[in-house]
Amino acid sequence: MEIMTAAKLASDEVKSTDPVIEVDHVSFAYNQNLVLDDVSLTVMPGEFVSLLGANGSGKSTLLKILLGELAPLSGTVKLLGRNPHHMKNWSRIGYVAQNRAATYSGFPATVEEVVLAHLYESIGLLRLPGRKTRDKAYNALELVGMQDFVKRPIGELSGGQQQRVLLARAMVASPELVLLDEPTTGVDAANAEAHFELLARLNKETGLTILVVTHDMAKSAEHVRRSFCLEDGTMVCLAKEQMKIELAHRHQHPDHHHSADDKLHTHVHSSDAHDDDHGHDHNNAIRRG
Repeated sequence: MEIMTAAKLASDEVKSTDPVIEVDHVSFAYNQNLVLDDVSLTVMPGEFVSLLGANGSGKSTLLKILLGELAPLSGTVKLLGRNPHHMKNWSRIGYVAQNRAATYSGFPATVEEVVLAHLYESIGLLRLPGRKTRDKAYNALELVGMQDFVKRPIGELSGGQQQRVLLARAMVASPELVLLDEPTTGVDAANAEAHFELLARLNKETGLTILVVTHDMAKSAEHVRRSFCLEDGTMVCLAKEQMKIELAHRHQHPDHHHSADDKLHTHVHSSDAHDDDHGHDHNNAIRRG
């Protein structure tokens, strides 16, 4: 299948051993209120990772910096080897925005049309999609198990089904990286778990690099390789085993009413160790302008 193999192919611009995401000592402030303080993270090709944090922790700010919507006060950012402000081919990156599914309530478009809309830049806004383009949309929907809903109005689908369609839309151009912002917001527990299972399967089967922004460690911990946890503007990187320890600690102390706002019990800055394991040199990062 075309979409499944495209994510496995090495890019001409980024070697398979180069980081897909590289954030190096980034700081950012709103009106002199420091939101991100010397934050660093590295995501390698084929990884499935999460960015965790409570509301107001800086998750959305960091995501906007990755997407080139904001520029950091200091530090550098690379996305697929490039400064986001210099990125030209954004089709290499799939993005699912927060609460996007809610906008499709009563929206007069079919599932197929929603997915095809992501290809209009390549096919032309006023041109009708041909057979090959429609096959791409079908293949993307098949990957997320929504191929039987091609002609169904998207407004008639459940929240969980709409999220799958939006994931297909993000994947239809065969990206190398997919970013998801709180994809399970407004979705019940069963569908939230199913969505993380789907992301884990796509990561395993296609080699797609995935970063999911979420406040829910419990749902993501079983599926992601690592979690980057934002807390008081600083970053803590937790491996899978460390996440299990953190969740076990919370389970053993239910009277503390643990939530995403609580301090992490496990304070291990393993991101530096991960960079060392890959021989990563932060000094080669491109300075944002």
